[in-house]
Amino acid sequence: MPQRFYPAVLERGAHDTFGVWFPDFPGCVAAARSQEDAMAKAQDALAHGVDALVERNEPLPEPTAFDAIAIPKGCNFVTFFAVGVEPPDESERVNVYLPRSLIARVDRQAAEFGMSRSSYFGLAASRMLAGSAGLGPIPALTAYVSPAPRTKTVVRRGGG
Repeated sequence: MPQRFYPAVLERGAHDTFGVWFPDFPGCVAAARSQEDAMAKAQDALAHGVDALVERNEPLPEPTAFDAIAIPKGCNFVTFFAVGVEPPDESERVNVYLPRSLIARVDRQAAEFGMSRSSYFGLAASRMLAGSAGLGPIPALTAYVSPAPRTKTVVRRGGG
């Protein structure tokens, strides 16, 4: 999915601070002591807002037009600006077969990180792919060495 641009409102806050909020993402805000820092933090805030919607299986809203944004009373408005965000890839269900003991270890580790099993496997795969792209080994993931393949030995007896 191509990058989407959402309108953001930069406002002056108390004590020489600046805040940013997004009309399309209620509760998604960023703040800093300078307008530049607040605008830079807005990028991360919007990315987290998009991720939260995706995790709840909610669609991304259509960006509101700047001229349709209502500035609330008491807002010390400075300017509008647009923030781009790359929506996450759509997920696809896959079936994999893994040893039960490995799945149990993954589930325990994922729970420690507050992640689902799917999110953990996605993170592990992404990190391994990044490592294979010349970024070096991934120590946290190289600790697991797959067991030797199970082989079946056939012994034939008899003459011949």
